[in-house]
Amino acid sequence: MVIFPKAKINIGLRINEKRSDGFHNLQTIFYPVCLCDAIEFIVPEVSLPEDVLQVSGIMTGQDHTSNLVMKAIKRMHELSNIPCLKVHLHKAIPLGAGLGGGSSDAACIIKSLNRHFNLGMSDEKLKEISLELGSDCPFFIDSIPAYAYGRGEHLTPINPLPEGYHLIMVNPEIHINTKEAYSNCIPKLPDTNLKELYNLEITEWKDLIINDFEEYIFRMYPQIADLKKSLYDMGAVYSSMSGSGSTVYGIFKMKPEIPSSLKNLVIYSDIL
Repeated sequence: MVIFPKAKINIGLRINEKRSDGFHNLQTIFYPVCLCDAIEFIVPEVSLPEDVLQVSGIMTGQDHTSNLVMKAIKRMHELSNIPCLKVHLHKAIPLGAGLGGGSSDAACIIKSLNRHFNLGMSDEKLKEISLELGSDCPFFIDSIPAYAYGRGEHLTPINPLPEGYHLIMVNPEIHINTKEAYSNCIPKLPDTNLKELYNLEITEWKDLIINDFEEYIFRMYPQIADLKKSLYDMGAVYSSMSGSGSTVYGIFKMKPEIPSSLKNLVIYSDIL
């Protein structure tokens, strides 16, 4: 079976408060995009003593036992009687890029194993399992535009953006440590709920929809701030860093001409 886990962008990200469990309460808009990884899993004719993972594409640099796909499969073994699998993960979503690639891989394999082996788990159960692996994992069970709050696991579906806008995503190949990013942000309750701001015209978002990680990340990596400026210079109606970075995206009314200085950094360019 082959599946294609999608990436996401964050439209705004406000860090509201640090929780007693060490996590943070936040609010954000998770928005799926068509940049995706690919995962194939098969049940070998001869039973295996353990799951086997092969990785291609963008190398993760991880020991396979720490890969979220393997952790997700291990959890499903604990909850059901599925056999050991041969898995091929092809990575196209950059790592440490604020795009949720690992979380999407984990959530999609959980959902696919449930369907393939007729385990009968509800979507709510799948979200509960995936939350054990990452705060943004539950979003990828449905992978539809959603307002997220709490750790990011409480999800309210929202309307998709109007058709016709063009999305460009650029990645400077800087790996951002999410834990470090959180530890250097000062939580603050925003004056206006992000869901209300999302419902404004996109042309009104520029100075209203904020990613709280940008202040620290831009200070540490000025080249990421430069990418955001470049996208606005190209005519973006809205630009932001996604998650804790380092990917920056721009939303355009029409497909822009990409300058030569950015062409090697573009990882996605298509209708939103």
